[in-house]
Amino acid sequence: MTAAVLYGKEDLRLERVAIPQAGAGELVVRVGAALTCGTDLKVYRRGYHAKMLKPPIPFGHEMAGVVEQVGAGVRAFKVGDRVVALNSAPCDVCFFCTHGQQNLCEDLLFNNGAYAEFMRIPARIVEKNTLIVPEGVPLEFAALTEPLACVVRGLEESGAKAGDTMVVIGAGPIGLMFMHAAEIAGLEVIAVVKREDQIGAAKLFGARKVVHVGAVEDVVAATRALTPAGRGADIVIEAVAVPATWEWAVDMVRKGGVVNFFGGPPSGTKVKLDTNRLHYGDITLKASFHHTPATCRTAFELVTSGRFKCAEYITGRAGLEEVPAVFAGMMHRNGSARDIKTAVFPEGGPR
Repeated sequence: MTAAVLYGKEDLRLERVAIPQAGAGELVVRVGAALTCGTDLKVYRRGYHAKMLKPPIPFGHEMAGVVEQVGAGVRAFKVGDRVVALNSAPCDVCFFCTHGQQNLCEDLLFNNGAYAEFMRIPARIVEKNTLIVPEGVPLEFAALTEPLACVVRGLEESGAKAGDTMVVIGAGPIGLMFMHAAEIAGLEVIAVVKREDQIGAAKLFGARKVVHVGAVEDVVAATRALTPAGRGADIVIEAVAVPATWEWAVDMVRKGGVVNFFGGPPSGTKVKLDTNRLHYGDITLKASFHHTPATCRTAFELVTSGRFKCAEYITGRAGLEEVPAVFAGMMHRNGSARDIKTAVFPEGGPR
């Protein structure tokens, strides 16, 4: 079969590799659709991911498809089932799993290789994090479950509730997903965006108000002015992953509010925060990483119920042979039209 294999920094190659075989408890899925992802772009740019993968390795982790092979002992799935298989599964026996933090599992099993014709699903993921896709739900929509599950966990961990004011810094794929998930949950969303062409996207996905960084002198002041009584937001989500926006987030939140540093800068990055504001403002700082089986199911329901704007979120389409060029283009984007997510169809599906 053909698969995209990551060899290192900006080194993504199409290769012919053996079709995987299903071992005991495993599935082999014919990939119907795989999605590009900000994390994959970050890995492509850096050439590695400390937790998810080490090159050379088959690339991509957001996918849905049709069961092609069923390993011995599998009873919940059969050949022909339409499924979404998440990219990881926890052990459920370690310290973190037994303390409600499965995303921090000491033996978190990751799976990569979505940009391929077929993908093997390990037994633990088959058991804990593979779901049947209802008829009528396009496979590319179902593949949105994984990133949305991370966002759902971020919202839950931030204590988000209907009526809260939330600032989302960043209008990339994850920032827009946070805006839309927050809107669905009944929050008032303020978006802080870098480019003028992101204003429309932010509004489409739920932002009631938008601050364009290039159009104001003081981004923090302009954002706080849009919050009730100018006191700051109840919750601020940082989805850019640079020190400046981490610092903005702390200055945009109200006293007693929550900042979620969702964007992960490179290892070793340092930021400067006003300790006086943190202490006397009783501000909670936290970060959210990855997802849990529970948030995967919550996200799956959002997608399959039709409440999430899947069609608007998937703005590009490509064949498997175009994957290296797609990632190269994501590194060197220009012009005003920029895709949010590109769906990759190994068999030349909907374009």
